Order: sequence, then structure tokens, then C-alpha cells
Amino acid sequence: MKFALDRIFRRFITLGSLGVRWPDGTMSRYGRQGAEPSAAMHLADAATIRRLLLNPALAVGETYMNGTLIPEGCGIYDVLDVLISNLEVNGPRHPLAHLMHRLTVLRRRLDQYNPAPRAQANVAHHYDLNGRLYSLFLDRDRQYSCAYFPRGTETLEEAQLAKKLHIAAKLKLDRPDLTVLDIGCGWGGMALTLARDFGARVTGITLSQEQLAEARARAEAEGLADRVRFELMDYRALDQRFDRVVSVGMFEHVGVDHYATFFRTLSRVLAPDGLALLHAIGRSDPPGSTNPWITKYIFPGGYCPALSEVLAPIERSGLTTTDIEILRLHYAETLRHWRRRFAANRDAIAALYDERFCRMFEFYLCGSELAFRRQRQMVFQIQLGHGVEAAPLTRDYITDTERAQAPKLSSIGTVNSGAFSADPVGLSRSAEK
Repeated sequence: MKFALDRIFRRFITLGSLGVRWPDGTMSRYGRQGAEPSAAMHLADAATIRRLLLNPALAVGETYMNGTLIPEGCGIYDVLDVLISNLEVNGPRHPLAHLMHRLTVLRRRLDQYNPAPRAQANVAHHYDLNGRLYSLFLDRDRQYSCAYFPRGTETLEEAQLAKKLHIAAKLKLDRPDLTVLDIGCGWGGMALTLARDFGARVTGITLSQEQLAEARARAEAEGLADRVRFELMDYRALDQRFDRVVSVGMFEHVGVDHYATFFRTLSRVLAPDGLALLHAIGRSDPPGSTNPWITKYIFPGGYCPALSEVLAPIERSGLTTTDIEILRLHYAETLRHWRRRFAANRDAIAALYDERFCRMFEFYLCGSELAFRRQRQMVFQIQLGHGVEAAPLTRDYITDTERAQAPKLSSIGTVNSGAFSADPVGLSRSAEK
């Protein structure tokens, strides 16, 4: 088995360099020595080699979690950087890996079948973890989605606030008391910002019990319970209309067979003169499938679609696409912040769970960041309305709103930061916390 894996590495590693220490202590090196990216790893036993041969897409993560694939003189980020960079250049040279990829594509509709009960179970798998976990690596507002880096030098708090402001500008909240629906409201940060700083009346829906309890507590603490309400509800159960609809980081959990239902629902609940904004992870590649390790351990039922898979059901729903923006490296930078904060608080997180959980989450954060840096993952924001006049003729109103509103924003989450000024994006520098 060592011989077979050695041959695969010799064909596969053509970019950068990789060292592999085998169970017998011998060391093999692949690629061009001294080239970047570079990493080394120790494969602790024959079972690890066998698993990497049979199903590498699942086994790399599992053997790292189990402590039998061990980075040497580097971290798992460096190991994944070499592997993912070569996968992007060379594709799956491993014949079984190629076969497994084809099988995951063929069964993706089954994996993404998300009726309401299954959707709630999938959400609970990831979002109903101990709430303190997320407070240890997210920003203070617990924004668990791509931040927005207008300059690229923002702190995480600044970039997440810039994201909320960017989305609010696209929603064109140009008069008070507009009703807003937040589909997949998380811990309530977006809904609270729209109510507090833009005068909206917001309904947030989630399938996570943990998020619901936290969001309601935050609304009460901020004195916004009369303007914001949060409900445990599936989007398919909605039965009222709203002036605006926003959904951030939820669409990845819908599933391809449910896209038509999602956009028909959005069309039904959006007022005739309303605007909607969908913010989600996608891919610049053609339609594909979700990595099996991510499906098993992180986001069961999740999928990041190609735009071609999203635009067709929008067209059939009767909605008009009024604006599309692609955010490329913004999520890579967001994940870099999360990864570093996770590392800084690793002991506290291990006390909440255990070492294996920490390695699982590290693998998830590192692999996700590299998917945006080395592969063709991206974030799209699609603005929608019922007709061609739903939005202004040009995009100038977005920048104008950002410039006008940024100095007025009173806080980041529930903490008054005092970090805002009237610079072009409305954000001044503050120290990374």
C-alpha cells in the first residue's frame, strides 16, 4: 500500500513540495524541493495509508481528526495548501478518488433532499452547538457569514459591520417602518442592525433553537423587542408579505431540488414594489457536489451552487434579477480571521469539547479558507424584485447610502465601539481584538 500511495504522490504533487514520513520512519519527498507551498506530514500507521488510498476526500480529514495524519514542522493549513493547490492544477489523479467524486455528483440530489424536518435536523447538527464556541472565534455580533473588506485592512468587527451596511444599502431602506423578513437570521445581528440603525420592523426566522433563544434575548436586552421578532420557522411556512426580504448564509442549506420552492416562496412574500437580497456561497465552476467530509461532519445537506443553478429557478419564479455582485477573496479573509481567533482560544474550545473536535473544526476552517484562495469558491449577492423598476437605474445609491449611514451606526452588535467616521467607506481603523 505504501508503494501505491507513493506512486500517486509522485504523479500528483507537481506544484510546491510535500514530505511524507511513513510508519516505518522513512521520509519521501515529492514535488520540487524549496518550492512553495510546502509542507510535511507523518502517516502513523498502515490503516491511515489504506484509508487515504480508498477514499482520500473523506480520509484526509478523518485521519487528521483521529491523530494519525500528523503535520510535521507545519500546521494542517500548510498540508492542505499543498494538497488543494495540486488538486486544482492536476485534478484527482487517484482513480478511486475520481470514481468517488463521480459518485458524489450522481447522488447529490439525495444528499441535498431537505424537507422541513430534515432541514431542521441538519441545522441543529452545526448551529445548535455550545453557544460559547461561536463567541470564541466570531466577531462580537456573531456574524457567521462572509464579511466585506472594502480596503482589505479592516478588522473582523469592521468588516462584518461593512457587510451589514452593504446589504442594508442594497435593500434601499429609504423610509422608516419598512417591514423586513430575514430568512435564516442566525443570532439576530442583521435583524437588530436593520431595526436599530435603519428604522425597519424585522421578522427573523431560523431553524436553530440555540440561535432563536440568543436572538430573542438580544432583542430584549437592546430594547428592540417591539421592532424585531424572531420565530422558529421554515421558510416554506411563511404566509405574509414584506417590503424587503434578506437572506444571508442560509441558501447553502436549501438543496438544489428545493430552489424552485425557495424562489416561489420569496416571490409570494415580497411586496409588489419590494426588494430582496440573497447572499450565499457559490462556485465559479459548473455544478458539482459537496466534499464528503464537509457533508458528514460540518454541513449535512449543504451545497454551494453554481450561478447557473440559481438563475434558472429565479427566472421561473417570475422575479427579476436587478443586481449581481461577486465577492471573491472576502470570505478567504473572513476565514483567516476566524482561524486565527480559533487558534488563540483553542484551549478554551478544547475544554468545551475535546481535542478531536478542535482538529475537526481546524480542518474545516483551513479547508474552507483555501477553497476560496486556491479553488473557485466565491460569494454572490443577488438583488431581486418583481419588475425592472424595483431598483434605481444605477448602483450609485448603494455607495451613497454607505457613505451617509456609516457615521450614524451606533454599535457593533451590542457593544458601542466608537470606531466610525465619515471616510469613504465609513470605517476607521481600530485594533484587532
